[in-house]
Amino acid sequence: MELIQIILLALIQGLTEFLPISSSAHLILAPYVFGYTDQGLAFDLAVHLGTLLAVIMYFRREITLMAQDWFASLAEGGKPTANSRLGWAIILATIPVMLTGSLIKNLVEHELRAPLVIATTTIVIGLLLWWADHYSRRNKDISEMNFKHALFIGIAQAISLIPGTSRSGITMAAALMLGYTREAASRFSFLLSIPTILASVLWVGKGLFSSEEAVNWLDLGLGVLLSFAAAYTTIHFFLRFIERIGMAPFVIYRLVLGVVILGFLYL
Repeated sequence: MELIQIILLALIQGLTEFLPISSSAHLILAPYVFGYTDQGLAFDLAVHLGTLLAVIMYFRREITLMAQDWFASLAEGGKPTANSRLGWAIILATIPVMLTGSLIKNLVEHELRAPLVIATTTIVIGLLLWWADHYSRRNKDISEMNFKHALFIGIAQAISLIPGTSRSGITMAAALMLGYTREAASRFSFLLSIPTILASVLWVGKGLFSSEEAVNWLDLGLGVLLSFAAAYTTIHFFLRFIERIGMAPFVIYRLVLGVVILGFLYL
């Protein structure tokens, strides 16, 4: 891979993974737009690893407290806390995407990686995100997350396996529909990404490490570092400004992108 291609794709992944605009769509479309050959699953794995490390680093204090309370709740006589309940909610919300992913893995990796699919989901989920943000009450905090809500968000996350949907976009939309604030919806979506991306990295990585194809570790390492930096910065500023700016800029971007893709396909 050329250096400029590595930088471009790593920044695309880092910037789009946690914004509600679909990182998978941008990674799939990048070779079409810039004329590169497909970067392959190894590089996709590397940049996803970078975003995983970024969200873990950013939420390290919350993760530590949540893990401590979760394990304490398992002990005899352990009492549930807000942190332990949040831990259980994330586990529950992860189950639907794991089950769905194991069933439709080949479909997602081959048949659904098409510009028309991406254009359709980009527009449809963009409209759904606008509706959820515009009409929701937005008065619940993340501490009010219960198992019923977590399961609903988890089912929504399973739909994000379709390229162009956006994992963060559809989980934020689902949380907004349930009445959570923009920050709470975003924070739960980011925390929920940890087991989801981790499972994806392990699943794909298992196949790559067992293959005999040569791996350029320098390219992959650079991809990890750049996507980490971009993702960490994105999370910080998104959480800082989302209550003020709302979802409208991302909805507009999704609609424009979807229309542009359709234009290239049919005009």
